[in-house]
Amino acid sequence: MIIDRDRAAYCIAETETLAEALRRVDQNRARVIFTADRHYRLTGVLSDGDLRRWLIAHGGADLSVAVSTIARPHFVFARIGDPAAQVESLFGRGVDVVPLLDGGGHVVAFARAGGGAPAIGGWRLGPDSPCFIIAEIGNNHNGDPDLARRLIDCAHEAGADCVKFQMRDISRLYRNGGQTADLREDLGTQYTLDLLARFNLPASTILELMDYAHGLGMVALCTPWDMGSVEILERWGVEAFKIASADLTNHDLLRRVAQAARPILLSTGMSREAEIRASVDLLKATGVPLVLLHCNSTYPAPLKDVNLAYMTRLAEQHDCLVGYSGHERGIVVPIAAVAMGAKVVEKHFTLDPNMEGVDHKVSLTPLEFAQMVRSIRDVETAVGQGGPRLLSQGEMINRENLAKSLVATRAIAKGECLAETDMRVASPGRGLQPDRRGDLIGRRATRFIEAGDFFYDSDLCDEPVGPRPYTFRRPWGIPVRYHDAARMVTAIAPSLLEYHLSYHDLDVNPEHHLCRVMDSDLIVHAPELFAGDFLLDLCSEDDGIRERSLAEMTRVIQVARSLRRFHRPQTRPVRIVTNVGGFSKDAPRPQSDVTGLYRRLEDCLARLDLSGVEILPQTMPPFPWHFGGQSYHNAFVDPAEIAAYCADAKRRICLDISHSQLACTQAKLSMRDFLDKVGPYVGHMHVADARGSDGEGLQIGDGDIDFGTLAAHLDQVAPHASFIPEIWQGHKNDGEGFWLALERLERWF
Repeated sequence: MIIDRDRAAYCIAETETLAEALRRVDQNRARVIFTADRHYRLTGVLSDGDLRRWLIAHGGADLSVAVSTIARPHFVFARIGDPAAQVESLFGRGVDVVPLLDGGGHVVAFARAGGGAPAIGGWRLGPDSPCFIIAEIGNNHNGDPDLARRLIDCAHEAGADCVKFQMRDISRLYRNGGQTADLREDLGTQYTLDLLARFNLPASTILELMDYAHGLGMVALCTPWDMGSVEILERWGVEAFKIASADLTNHDLLRRVAQAARPILLSTGMSREAEIRASVDLLKATGVPLVLLHCNSTYPAPLKDVNLAYMTRLAEQHDCLVGYSGHERGIVVPIAAVAMGAKVVEKHFTLDPNMEGVDHKVSLTPLEFAQMVRSIRDVETAVGQGGPRLLSQGEMINRENLAKSLVATRAIAKGECLAETDMRVASPGRGLQPDRRGDLIGRRATRFIEAGDFFYDSDLCDEPVGPRPYTFRRPWGIPVRYHDAARMVTAIAPSLLEYHLSYHDLDVNPEHHLCRVMDSDLIVHAPELFAGDFLLDLCSEDDGIRERSLAEMTRVIQVARSLRRFHRPQTRPVRIVTNVGGFSKDAPRPQSDVTGLYRRLEDCLARLDLSGVEILPQTMPPFPWHFGGQSYHNAFVDPAEIAAYCADAKRRICLDISHSQLACTQAKLSMRDFLDKVGPYVGHMHVADARGSDGEGLQIGDGDIDFGTLAAHLDQVAPHASFIPEIWQGHKNDGEGFWLALERLERWF
């Protein structure tokens, strides 16, 4: 059993609609929702079965009906503080969630059958959740509320998710009433009492500080050292309790904290295994969500005594989430703890490690804490989610360039049976990998294969995909190079061709390949890479980089104008799609720098002769790939910035659907909101699927995008924008990837 105080997950206002009830039931996955009045007094219950039966009985029903019209008025409940065994006895016979009511009949929590993820504020901790990072202020405020507020501000700026204090009633906590001059006490106790007498803040001040932290959007926790402090924090509404190692064996305090039915973070320092087991068994019997924090209670803890490997044993022995509360110097150990599975990290926090007090000596400064947070987030990204091994986007790029393929040793006619001598291994890795040789032997060729051609996956299919006439409700085309443009027009009669230029193409006379005028519009995609590993960047702060970028763009514009004569009609400006720059290699640019990127871009474009052409900056992913390695992009990623630039500069963009989906995933934006902002400025589109925050250019249907919903919304916000499928390596095997993409897009676009 686990107790969850997230009332919004299982509770709905009785005046809400059936549509909202359906959404909540689907969201909480508990298959039930309870109705309540505005005072959180429950009035009914509604299961997903109730909803389905009602909808079937009222075919085509109006989902705006109030949920109270069908909620059942009778439901199983328990009282907060009832023994866990008594609450657990209510589960079964379709009951998986039991509301827990206070003495006034108000619901304060829900008991769920089985285990679950502890919820602390907006954080729901679990095996796949990010680490919850606590800045332990404790008594490092040295009794000064203003210093405490500065510590909160600095912890917030450093990236902490939570700040934590300590609350004590010294007069009740110590046997001598907290008398600092009691000569009967040991030197260590006298020292501690002296510090507490001078630095301990009253409970009312601590609550004000916790309110201040909440106002910054942080979680505020506090360790209670006595029963009275537990009651004060419970009344305030603390979202979880942190129990210090010193109280692990204080079963009376643990029972009292468990009665509050909030998650408990329990430090396990200076405790034996049998003591940990007894306390964990006690808390688990109450049903409260529990996280155990591995800890060594030495200040500072020597690295040889940290024994971080014990964290794994802790998790295995007690079958619960674990974290790490550290008292060693530096940031290495908590970072390693996260790599080993810690879902909570707690480190002491100070503005000056030389201040009076033992905790300051083992505390991190704001700069160190911020570095720890960044490193933890980097480690989490690197650790990943496990599961089957998948090729990353960068690996796929380098596999194409560096690996080997099977290629034909001779010209092979369609229908011929393939023999082992018909193929050999050669670079690059654009075709079938060498280990697929056995799959090819004995098959009949489904196409004519020239000597030296690659074998592809489609050579293992009986009916490979090929070009055919397509029908779309907006202008469409395909990416081409000089050598295949005329053939592609003949094969499918597209509305347009988009020439993807390499920097070598700028020195080639297109008349060697284009010998007739084609009935299709044209777009030019400018190279991103130029001779000498130069990446175009019209946004750069470096004058030399901008000057060369301008020179290269001038050459692209000249080529674009020269291509106009091979296409009809010949009166429209040639659209030039380009990645205008604004990337960085090691980290994202500060937000304060972004305005300068757009300003420098516009200054550069104003210096170009744009007669007969239109520059379309392309929307970019957050993590672009350059030479098989990953960078950071800072311009044409955020929809509000893109829209503001286009409105001010009176320019249009090329909307790269894959890039922008990745940007939305990274920034936790919806694609619909992205399109609402940039839609009016879209002059052309690149269409491909995407996965995660850096899986770009995927085949339609292989990623995260809902193309049916996307196409319907594009019809509203950019109904006349043209598009091409820009599938990564789609040109291989005579454009096989493009034909498959067009076939899949045809039903939506």
